[in-house]
Amino acid sequence: MKEYKVIKPKLGWKNHTDRLEEILNKYAKEGWRLAEITPNQHMISFIVFERDKNR
Repeated sequence: MKEYKVIKPKLGWKNHTDRLEEILNKYAKEGWRLAEITPNQHMISFIVFERDKNR
């Protein structure tokens, strides 16, 4: 069984790719895998992560 985490990132206008990388690495260390990034115009609305629930 999988579990999911949905976050609404606050990336800012400067260094937004660096901030996105920090977020992805942070959740990867906790065992989360990127499932989807939902765009909204020129920004990211939501990031969805998944991992095995019984790990």
